[in-house]
Amino acid sequence: MSELHFPWLEASVLIALIGAIWVGRVRDPFIASRHSLFFNVLVLVTTVGAWIDYEFINPVGTPPHEAQDLWNPLTELVGREIFVIDPLSAPLLSLVALLYFLVSLTTLRTKIRRFSFAWTLVSEAILLATFSCEDPWLIIALLAAGTVPPFLELRARSQNTGVYVKHMTLFVAMLVIGRLFVEWEGVDKRVHSLWAIIPLLIAVFIRSGIAPFHCWMSDLFDRATFGTSLLVAMPLVGAYATIRLVMPIAPDWVMRTIGLLSLMTTVYAAGIALVQTDARRFFCYLFLSYSALVLVGLEAVTPVSLTGALCVWLSVSVSLGGFGLTLRALEARRGRLSLTHFQGLYNHTPALAVLFLITGLASVGFPGTFGFIGTEMLVDGAVEAYPFVGVAVVIASALNGIAVVHAYFRLFTGTHHASLVSLGIGARERFAVITLTALIFIGGLLPQYNVVSRQRAADRILRARATTAGAHAFLEEEGAPEKK
Repeated sequence: MSELHFPWLEASVLIALIGAIWVGRVRDPFIASRHSLFFNVLVLVTTVGAWIDYEFINPVGTPPHEAQDLWNPLTELVGREIFVIDPLSAPLLSLVALLYFLVSLTTLRTKIRRFSFAWTLVSEAILLATFSCEDPWLIIALLAAGTVPPFLELRARSQNTGVYVKHMTLFVAMLVIGRLFVEWEGVDKRVHSLWAIIPLLIAVFIRSGIAPFHCWMSDLFDRATFGTSLLVAMPLVGAYATIRLVMPIAPDWVMRTIGLLSLMTTVYAAGIALVQTDARRFFCYLFLSYSALVLVGLEAVTPVSLTGALCVWLSVSVSLGGFGLTLRALEARRGRLSLTHFQGLYNHTPALAVLFLITGLASVGFPGTFGFIGTEMLVDGAVEAYPFVGVAVVIASALNGIAVVHAYFRLFTGTHHASLVSLGIGARERFAVITLTALIFIGGLLPQYNVVSRQRAADRILRARATTAGAHAFLEEEGAPEKK
């Protein structure tokens, strides 16, 4: 295993935890927000440093390998690698740090008292550790820990936690039960029983918001702060759990089940998003539609579809992250946004209107944006196995595109809104959304690096699946050498 030139991974997690302790001791919420931003910046620097360092020691054209920190006391203490970075997690760590930084940056003064910066840093540390981990039991423990901060926020806001607690309890229980049966039957076993597969499958469906286990996600968007909801949804933790916990041991029928239900969710959520009257719920179902599309690409288990799914993963997080921040900025000025009548906000916030349209269209894979190439690859790869996938994805994309344009007209046109205070976009919000918009266009106009990077990650995932599950015939059919 290669070594990074600096302990980037442990530093990023440690900085976030230290920041949470420090910010938690600050009584003034405005001072706490500034201190939180400082730690967010440090975490972003360390994760970007880890990504650059990893690419330096694993250049394009060479077989990708895992890498661990140069100084790794946890590995010495436990006796095995804890924090590692590979082609899959390298950009995801920076993406997580960027999203947390931008959400904290764009929290307006009117919302600072409602947003817990300390628990946000704790959540960031847990998520970074999750994406830096490959050990199944540690991933399960971190996934379980990641459910706690949103619960504490709901309790602090005196919101009903019943829906969230029931789903997350079932999620954690299914992970534990499924993994216990995997260990009991033998990790190297070619085909595991339904007692091992079904619980893991249910857990993935719950965390990913796949119908019929999606109601907790819409409930969270209704009851939690918009910022926390974005941070729970955007990194697509369910997809990561699928790759690490399910794909290495799942037979083909399990992957087909994931793909079929995910495809149904993609179309269903797109249709529901079109008729929503509340902006938060509209965004939630738009997100569920495209997060399910990532699982559609994973189920085909072909190099093209898997590469496309990993590209869509990044594009969904970036484009819908910007779209969500735009809606959050509007909500901070107008309160909860309704889509039942025209609001005519364009004259007051033309910058937000433009950013709303750009990020919204990018989220549905508009040509020239980040998600276009990934969606095309995902569909092309999946259609080889299931021809009806292409039709369903086209229908879902059309419905989502109509929903975005419909929401734009409702919020920004149709009437003249009179306001005694300025509703214009602030400097922090402008920086945040323009940063994500720049990433959207750079990724769309210069997609080569992203595609090559995701292809390397897809090849490594397929080799791991072939080696662990005993599916060596797949690699031979594809003409790829087996892992020694």
